Amino acid sequence: MKRLLYLAYYLRRMNWDLLRRFMRHVEARNGISPSRQVVAMVVNSLRYNVSPLEVYQFGFFGADKIEKGRWAGTGTMYEFQRHANPPGERAILDDKRKFHDAYRKFFRHEVVTLQEMEEDRTLALRMLERYSELVFKPAQGNCGGGLVFAASAQLNAENLPDWMRARGLDLVEESIRQHPDFQALSPSAVNTVRIFTCLDSSDRCQILGCRLRISVNSSVDNMAAGNMAAPVDEVTGRVCGPGVYSDITKTPETVHPVTGVPIEGFQIPYWPESLALVREAAVLHPQNRSIGWDIVITPDGPGLIEGNHDWCKLVWQLPVGQGLKHMLGECALNG
Repeated sequence: MKRLLYLAYYLRRMNWDLLRRFMRHVEARNGISPSRQVVAMVVNSLRYNVSPLEVYQFGFFGADKIEKGRWAGTGTMYEFQRHANPPGERAILDDKRKFHDAYRKFFRHEVVTLQEMEEDRTLALRMLERYSELVFKPAQGNCGGGLVFAASAQLNAENLPDWMRARGLDLVEESIRQHPDFQALSPSAVNTVRIFTCLDSSDRCQILGCRLRISVNSSVDNMAAGNMAAPVDEVTGRVCGPGVYSDITKTPETVHPVTGVPIEGFQIPYWPESLALVREAAVLHPQNRSIGWDIVITPDGPGLIEGNHDWCKLVWQLPVGQGLKHMLGECALNG
């Protein structure tokens, strides 16, 4: 019954245009008719606890039962993350204001909340004078949604709090300057490293995977916005595979399609410092036991951007081309 409810949820939130594109692609590539695909979608969704789109993204057409059972889909991840990060404890991760307050020591860029600006009107002027470009965010936005980029010269310090409130924006940040190597790789957005962590029964941080998120002519680097993610070797910090898309009609990239910079073999600067950052951050508030951390690499070192309790199963699994559900079972989540 639970999986039937999941299926109803998937269908209600379905990106139908994307599904139709996936179906045409599989019909042309695999010779499977749309009607057979629909049956396979329903059966696999119910049997393996995945969404219909994930049937395509995980490569279920042509895979055997053992391979299909290795993938962690939306249903599995929902259940795991609800246990690892109880809904009553998630506010510190859901609300960017609370997150910044709790993890401020790990940030390298300046962040000011609307409330702080209203309490101290000099903050607006300081931000406008100090930074040529600012980034505004809603407190509970995700996947890059709701971001507003604005040149400071076009804003007015006196009415900046009112301007933010009218647009539902709760924070203002300096525009981050990423490391020159990242800028050369893809200058259209700040490219981040996503590191997945889980605490074991002794509250020690375990790394579940490391990925580089790469923008492709986009102002954000989220995979859901059409960008890439690539696997990163945990020991060396070197990208150890091509960049992949969540769109199955696009082929993996060994070099960036716009800049021509090689993706495979790309060395992430400040890698030991990045690992040290997430290991320290992961144990700071152990009530949330499995987090996907977004790290920016600046010229001066790594800095935290955000932590996700509902971290993405696609960014985690697609870059390595295999299902990683077994790693969830290996997590000891009892504090």
